[in-house]
Amino acid sequence: MPLLPRATLTYCCALLCSLLVLVGLWYGIGREQPLPDPQPRSGKLQCASYSPFDHDQSPFDKPLGIRRERLEADVALLAERFDCLRTYSVTGLEALPDIARKHGITLMIGAWVSREAKATRKEIELLVKTANAHPDVVTAVIVGNEALLRREISAKRLSALIEEVKGRVEQPVTYADVWEFWLRHPEMAPAVDFITIHLLPYWEDDPTGIDAALAQVERVHEKFERLYAPKPIFVGETGWPSEGRQREDALPSRVNEARFMRGFIAMAEQGGWQYNLIEAFDQPWKRISEGTVGGYWGLFDAFRGDKGVLAGPVSNLPDWPRWLGLSGVLLIAGLLLGGAPRERRAAWQLPLASAIAAAAIALWTQQLTLDSRHAGEWLWHGALLALNLLVAARTLLCINPPLGGWRARLGSWLEARAGWWLLAAGLAAAWLMLGLVFEPRYRSFPSAALLLPALAYLCWPAPGPRDELGLLAVLLGIGLPVMLWQETLLNIQALGWGLVSLLLLLALWRCRRPAPAVGLAHRQQGT
Repeated sequence: MPLLPRATLTYCCALLCSLLVLVGLWYGIGREQPLPDPQPRSGKLQCASYSPFDHDQSPFDKPLGIRRERLEADVALLAERFDCLRTYSVTGLEALPDIARKHGITLMIGAWVSREAKATRKEIELLVKTANAHPDVVTAVIVGNEALLRREISAKRLSALIEEVKGRVEQPVTYADVWEFWLRHPEMAPAVDFITIHLLPYWEDDPTGIDAALAQVERVHEKFERLYAPKPIFVGETGWPSEGRQREDALPSRVNEARFMRGFIAMAEQGGWQYNLIEAFDQPWKRISEGTVGGYWGLFDAFRGDKGVLAGPVSNLPDWPRWLGLSGVLLIAGLLLGGAPRERRAAWQLPLASAIAAAAIALWTQQLTLDSRHAGEWLWHGALLALNLLVAARTLLCINPPLGGWRARLGSWLEARAGWWLLAAGLAAAWLMLGLVFEPRYRSFPSAALLLPALAYLCWPAPGPRDELGLLAVLLGIGLPVMLWQETLLNIQALGWGLVSLLLLLALWRCRRPAPAVGLAHRQQGT
């Protein structure tokens, strides 16, 4: 049997290695990880926050559009695992107590207190009416949720509302806020029957990573037990996000959400704590005000699919085979576009570059499906995706230049505009870096969006406008250390973005087009 030509053998080996890298990448992200299941004493968990909105609904819709069929299905699902549900408003939930009774589940109902006096009064009246009409189902009422945190009402006015409700219902009455605001407003404690604190290590001003989060929760709970004894302490919210941007060493992921939730349940059951988990279902509408991370605190996703948070093995990306399939399609497309390599150098570079492009584009596609909240963001993220496709095509044709035909014409067209694609990548990077420096709290790190342009132009440069590329490189160079200082070196996502920014900075600097000699001669003649 004749030996394969060297270029063909190199090509096949590089292609095999590229395929193995893609499989390893997506399997590494999505592989299932075993965790111990929680063992609640009663067989069910205590309570979960419940909002009745579908994946495409929000509390700002007019009308609300809450359907009884949705309430029926949700309560039936949640009653299998929980003894109680907590709500944040009563508007639109008039049918909920009857449905809860049917499924043997109790309610902690809340009145949404805001700066709108008429809306608050309507909530209070409906809260009182619901509590008095269903005393067998409604076990407690909550007057306001994080209203002091949002600075929408004074502590004095809030205390007056609580006292009013206490005089009109038989159930215990409380107010719910993050634990720091109870300490800032000690005058609130005498007004309530029990203290409801929110323990969210991810969102704290000094975020706590997953390895230390449970210890932080335990410390705060013990502190409140000492400060407010004998008044009961109720953990009104605790949880961990499954998607979104990292804050210092607090990394959102499904595995980390499961680690936190299962660890907390075990700790709470052992300590005899009363608790409520946030939240039953992902709420995509929260991304508008809280960024990507706001929409992914659910135990179930927005389509009511089990995320594996509470039991069984858990995966950060359960549908990883789909993204592996997309990467494979992109890899094949890249190889077809690149054509048959004519040199040994191109024989290994073409599969490698195609694999890197396929991985980067698929990673960015996966992220943009999470980050895009409205038409403007879909357009912006889609433009970055299109930029990646153009850069990938230009790079593959640079590696294996075509001799003629449509590939040659496409290569010429792309090469003539290559400097502008780099300028677009630099502008996008500078804009994103400025956002992460001046308004970082709710912004994701777009590393996957610009990894391919950074690598491609660093390895296969194209001349671009000197002053503009230089300015963008300087902006990235200024913003990079500031961003890392703000995020700290514990933030893996920030370090990834910093590396991509550094690579792109070097590419921008390398591709600055030299000043035309004729211009210099003209200036010399003029002097």
